[in-house]
Amino acid sequence: MRNHCPCSCHIIPPFVVDKLKEAGVEIPSQKTNNREFRERRDAKNALMRSEAFLVAPPVKKADRFVYDSKTTEHQRLLLVRKESGPASPDAVVNTVYENAGSVREYFKTFLNYLSVDNHGADLILNVHFGKNYANAFWDGDEMTFGDGDNQVFTNLANALDVTAHELTHGVVQYTANLTYKGQSGALNEHYADVFGSVIKQHAKKQKAATADWLIGDEIMGPALTGQALRSMKAPGTAYNNALMGKDPQPDHMDNLYKGSADNGGVHINSGIPNKVFFLVATAIETDKAALLWFETLKTLKPTTNFKSFKTALLKIAKKMANAGSVPATTETVAKQSFESVGL
Repeated sequence: MRNHCPCSCHIIPPFVVDKLKEAGVEIPSQKTNNREFRERRDAKNALMRSEAFLVAPPVKKADRFVYDSKTTEHQRLLLVRKESGPASPDAVVNTVYENAGSVREYFKTFLNYLSVDNHGADLILNVHFGKNYANAFWDGDEMTFGDGDNQVFTNLANALDVTAHELTHGVVQYTANLTYKGQSGALNEHYADVFGSVIKQHAKKQKAATADWLIGDEIMGPALTGQALRSMKAPGTAYNNALMGKDPQPDHMDNLYKGSADNGGVHINSGIPNKVFFLVATAIETDKAALLWFETLKTLKPTTNFKSFKTALLKIAKKMANAGSVPATTETVAKQSFESVGL
């Protein structure tokens, strides 16, 4: 079954963390799996292997549960808000609760998909994780957000695109389960960025032509005003400063990163398919492109590379255009967009 993600998928890449350290900024930003996480994951995997689960996976209602880690590195420490419960006096708790609801609603309404697994799995969100922890991650089980240091990065739970990005890693896990390294890992990050941007655009009632196509711009602190983590419109231009260095994302296969860092460039090479999505979305509109990308996701294999992704997407584009789900020109537009990045 496609249900196990062997990694923690972080919104802020390790090479950014390294650059910050070189600049003398030490902020906690990576997490290792602790004992409580491993025990919970093992119990979950045992359930998924059980005969009862294989015959009829449990169906839930995608209820939201928000926990306060109280600046420790413990998840599910203190339940502070749950589905249909009263609002919290903590604004961060309420914001991440609402953001998770927006992501859940988009997938349900526009993509006919409920929660991360399409069986209504609970949405577990942990806030105030660690001391000055400057990252957010999906660990194969739940979402966790740090407060940042309020100088370089602000509280990551406040940004809708960050919540959508991390929750989409869960959706990828339960659909294609793209292996988190090399080009398949870059596609994993790409899909998380796609729906981070798509859902932010939807919430702001933006069109493709008016959206900024930035990821993570709302978590930048005073030291990084005007910067972002990634630009889907112009990969490689999201940031250029003394703290983070220069955005290394390529926008063409000629500049594909071939090193071993960042799990083979999962946060780097995602710029190439990100540019393809931007081009297609500006031609057929964002929601239509999102539907095409999602239907393609459900057909991908864990080891899908960029070339096979293109083949799969063009096949789905033709099928959806014939059915009238996307504009008749979609296959041609997609083909031209892939060609423009060297695919």
